Parts: sequence; C-alpha cells; structure tokens
Amino acid sequence: MSDSGRIRTPRTSRLAALVAAGLLATIVPSAQAGAAEQTPRIDLTVLVVDDGGSAVEAIAAELKGSGVPYRTLDLNDAGRPVLTAAFLSDTVDGRPRAKYQGVVLPHESVFGPDSAEQSALVAYEKNFGIPQVDAYTWAHPGVGLDYTSEGGYSGVLDGTRADVTAAGKAGPFRHLQGPVTFEDNDPAIAESYGYAGRPRAGYTSYLDLPVDGGGRASLIGEYAHDGRRELVVSFAYNPYQRQFRALARGIVEWLTQGVHLGQNRNYLSVHVDDVLAPDARWDTVLDCTPGDFDCAGDDGEGANPIRMTAADAQYAAAWQKSSGLLLDLVYNGGQGEQWKTEHGGTDPLAARLIADRAQYRWINHTYTHPFLGCVQDTTTVPWACARDAAGATRWTSRAEISAQIRDNVNWAVGKGISVDRGELVTGEHSGLKTLPQQPVDNPNLAAALADNGVQWTGSDNSREPQQRSVGTGTGAARTVPRHPMNVYYNVGTAAEMTDEYNWIYTSRADGGSGICESNPASTCLPAPLDPATGYAGHIVPQEARTALAHVMGNDPRPHYVHQSNLAEERILYPVLDRVLADYRALFAANTPLVNPRQKDVGAELTRRTAWDQALAAGKVTAYRVGTTVTVKAPSGVAVPLTAPEGTRKQLLLGTTAFGTAYAGGRSAWTTPEPLQSGITLKLPAM
Repeated sequence: MSDSGRIRTPRTSRLAALVAAGLLATIVPSAQAGAAEQTPRIDLTVLVVDDGGSAVEAIAAELKGSGVPYRTLDLNDAGRPVLTAAFLSDTVDGRPRAKYQGVVLPHESVFGPDSAEQSALVAYEKNFGIPQVDAYTWAHPGVGLDYTSEGGYSGVLDGTRADVTAAGKAGPFRHLQGPVTFEDNDPAIAESYGYAGRPRAGYTSYLDLPVDGGGRASLIGEYAHDGRRELVVSFAYNPYQRQFRALARGIVEWLTQGVHLGQNRNYLSVHVDDVLAPDARWDTVLDCTPGDFDCAGDDGEGANPIRMTAADAQYAAAWQKSSGLLLDLVYNGGQGEQWKTEHGGTDPLAARLIADRAQYRWINHTYTHPFLGCVQDTTTVPWACARDAAGATRWTSRAEISAQIRDNVNWAVGKGISVDRGELVTGEHSGLKTLPQQPVDNPNLAAALADNGVQWTGSDNSREPQQRSVGTGTGAARTVPRHPMNVYYNVGTAAEMTDEYNWIYTSRADGGSGICESNPASTCLPAPLDPATGYAGHIVPQEARTALAHVMGNDPRPHYVHQSNLAEERILYPVLDRVLADYRALFAANTPLVNPRQKDVGAELTRRTAWDQALAAGKVTAYRVGTTVTVKAPSGVAVPLTAPEGTRKQLLLGTTAFGTAYAGGRSAWTTPEPLQSGITLKLPAM
C-alpha cells in the first residue's frame, strides 16, 4: 500500500466505470461454486450492527423511511446473537444464500480485529461480495486514508463546504450536483466533527474538501482491499442534519448496489387555505387576533381583514410559472360569494382566479368554512363542547357537513373549475378530533364524507402525524396529514409576522407570552427579533430549513399556509424561493421535486403502511440471483422497488421497462403481472 497520498489512475478509472454502470458490483461466488446453479442467492435485507451511536441511527432511519428491510444486531444487548457463518449465510434448495445484501457497522473494527465475529464477517463479505458501510470512523491507513497529520484535517466542520467528486457523481451520489455544506445553525455550538484524510491506493473518494498545503482530503469514499469493499464515512452526523439528508440516498445506493426494496423521492406540495375568504389580522397591541374567543379587549368582530387582490392572484400565477411549483388552492366558494355581495356585487379576485383556473389545482375547503366538530361553547376560555339538557355533546349535523361539502363542489363546477370530489380539507381540520376539547371525531363526519364521495381529508400533522381512517369499513375516508408552516394565517406583513412570532417565542421577561417557557417542545429566543429584519433574517431561513428537511426526508405530506400569506407583502414567497433555490443548488436535474396532489399523497401513505405491516409480519420474500430479482409479497400489497437503469420487468411473455427514472435509477410501486405469483426483474448485464 502506497503512502504517497495519490490514487493509482488505472484503479480509479476502473472503479469509476463500475459505479457509473449502475453500482452493480459483480457477485463473487464462493470458492466451491463452479457451476451456474451455484450462483448464490442474496436476500434483499440489510444487516445493521448498532452500538447506539447517532451515525448508525441515521442510516437505519434512512432505511426505514425508504422501506428497505433491515435486521438490527444490538451490541448493547447482552443476549444478542453471535455473528457467525451460520448467522450470516446458509443454503436454500441447494444454493448458497447470503442473508444480507449489505452490512452497516458503527466502524470498521467494532468486533475487534482478531475476533471470531470479525473473521466470520470478513469471510462472508469475501465469499458473497457483500459491501460494508463504516458509519463513522477516523482517517487512518486501516480504511485506506493517510492520517490527518499527513496533510489532512481533523476538527469542527460547521459551515464547511465539501464537494462531490467526479467518481461520486458518476456513482452513488449521482443525485447531487452542488456542494454539500455542513450545517452551522448555532455558532456557539459545535454541530459536526470529522477527519479528512488523503486517499491511499485502493481508495476512491466520493466527497472531499481542500486542505492546507494544497490538494484535497476525503470525508466519504470506497476502500477496496482484500477482496472486500467498504464505504468509509469519516465525519459525525445524525438523522436530521442537512448534510446527511443530502448524502443518505447515496449511502443506501452504494450499500445495496442500487438494487433494493423501497424507494425514495423528494416531495414538495403547498396548500394555500382559505382562498376567496378573508383572514383575521393579528393585533400588535392586544397581542391576539380579534374575533378569536380568547382575544380579550376586542369587539369580537375584528377589523381590516387580510384578503388577496386580483394583483396578488396575477402575481401567484406568474410565480408558479417562473418557479416551476404548482400551488393547491384550498377554496371557500361561499366566502367569495359573500364578499361579492358585501362589496357591490363584484369580486376582482375571484374573477382573476377563475380566469386562471387551469393554472392551479383546487381542493374543496367547504363552502363557508364553518367549524364542523362539536357545537362550540365560547362562554369559557378556552372554548368547550356545548351539551344538551341531558348532558350529551351537541354535534354539527350530517346534513350541514354534507351541504358544506356539496355546495362548494357545485360552486366550482359552475365556474368551470376542475375539482376532485374525493379531496377535502375542512375548515381548521374541524370534524376531526380536536384535543383537548373534542377527543373524538364528530360521529356525523364519516357519513357525510361518504355521502359526497370524499376519500381523502386533510389533517394537521402537528396534531396527527399518522394517517388514519375516518369511520369504519373498507370505503372509509382516510386522513392526509399536512405540515403547518410557521407563516401565520393572520398576518399580511413581515412586521406583523415578526411581532406574533416574538409573542410566541420570547420569554415573559422579554415581553413575550412565555409559551416557549411552559412548552417542553419549544425553545425561547435569546432576545426578541427586530421587527424590521427579523422575518427575512431569522424566520425565513429557519422555516425554509424546516420545509427542506421534510422534502429531503422522503416525506410526501403537503405543507399548508393561507391566502393571507400571498396578499399584501406576499411573505410566503421568500420562504418558498429559499427552499427551491437551496434544493436546486444541491440536487441534480435527475432528481426533480415531486409535486403530488392530495389524493396521491394519501395513496402513497396508505401503500407505505401496508408495506411496513407486511415487512413487520415477515410476509415478504425478496432476493437476487445473478441478474434476476424475485419478490413475493401478500396479495394486494404493492411492493416498492429500486433498480438500475436498464432493468426490465418480466411479463408472462417477454419483458417491459421497469419503473420510472429518478435520481439516476429506476423505481416504482409494483405488483405481480397477471397470472404471476411474484415480481421478477431482469437487471442489466455488466
């Protein structure tokens, strides 16, 4: 092994060609396997050896979130299985079987270099060509790197720019185009630490950075040695940091050689609620919203509500076109009609939106936006569910809920607006359980949804992050959890937004409400934000960072805001512009944002639940023999599959192209073809 720090050019070229061909490293049969029938079977499951560290936790979270099955070997469990040859492999129908397609270790020598478990693992990886990820280690010759004292770097990485190398972009990180910058969210706290070493022979760098004295040192790379392959990661991370989220897909692709159960997409949908309705305005003196039950000191009516204008609608249409992001307008037709009646019989906003109706997606938000849960008793703060003389809860009736849904659809149809009757978002997500006052759904809600053919109804992800059924039976509607964005419904200007934000997130001593002090899930600001600069300088980057984390986390749930955020100072756009700019600077064109509508999100979450249940029950069998992948799952359960470009799906007669292109590979939810009991893929030849 050379200590020169230079990679041998022939070796580098050969490795780059291999990864560019789809990450399909040739499976090495065991020494005894000479005939074709001895080509080993590789089960599509990952072995995760867990020491409780954040790096292994992060990779396991990526596997779980993508739907990739894995088995955990907990090193902190005294009763854990011992890693032996029998634990790792056996024989099925006379064919050698590798039980795991890849292995994740906390670091390269977790079992000890001379231990029986390490020897068993090394033999397994050699015999079956199984790759290994060293989740977090230091730069040293044992992983193909010079020590950091030999022209490398060790230390805090916060704010550091690292670059994906040509080999990385041709191989496992081909979904990235721009630099990977390590987060630096708090200058007072060291958030990332790492070791960047100069590569030695056998090491191909995928992510590196410049070092003092010239040249570059690696933070991620492949170390090929002794008939084995290791992905060496030499910096610390956790599941939530942006640098890991950017690299996570590539780590899984390398680990699985681009062939695995599960799939991953980057999603962004934005619902704009209350379109055509006015929204109440935050009062910066009273520190509450006039019209709300708990706003002491106002007349209960509020003044100067926030509503989009025709110019705002024109701007929205133009922004959609320039940004490439389609918005979902969650509309209240009856509110628009009421506004028109109260303003001389005309409504320029409605006229403009209707004229541009084909440029948006539209979602039913009920006709006049009433509260559809229990009847609210507002004589107390907070409000309570009203009760009848017998003490029973009073509920909004099935007829009223149904009319609100039906009338809003009819309004849209009468205006030539295309609306899917299966999609609904009730006002304030009402009708669904609302803690603490209403711990159950309105018992009239499910029937009203069924009356109108509603299949998917929006819910608040901050209250109910998991999808669930509304009512019982196979035809019951299901929720679609939506992420609330911290761009408030009751503000139209940056100063108003900052004032309310300060009220919520500053301590009582600093003039705030103190909510952040009493809520264990919240953190108080060290000082109130400047009303003139707080929105652009603090709130926009923070909210964009939160939204982008959802996007990069394979999370299809929509985000929701309100029409007020597109009015007046149009404060939503800086957030979305930041999200889009950061995304497109990092990801390659082969990894576009997916912009699903509500029903598609609902279907995706439903499929994921069924898939996770099938995996948990041990009802999925999936393996690869050479270039053939076979998957069997319970009837009716769609299978998420990812494979390289050029993969074809076996039909009863012939084959067809598999899946859709994304991030340099092919993937899809798929089921067996007619007259087939399982799914068979034919991988491209090397």
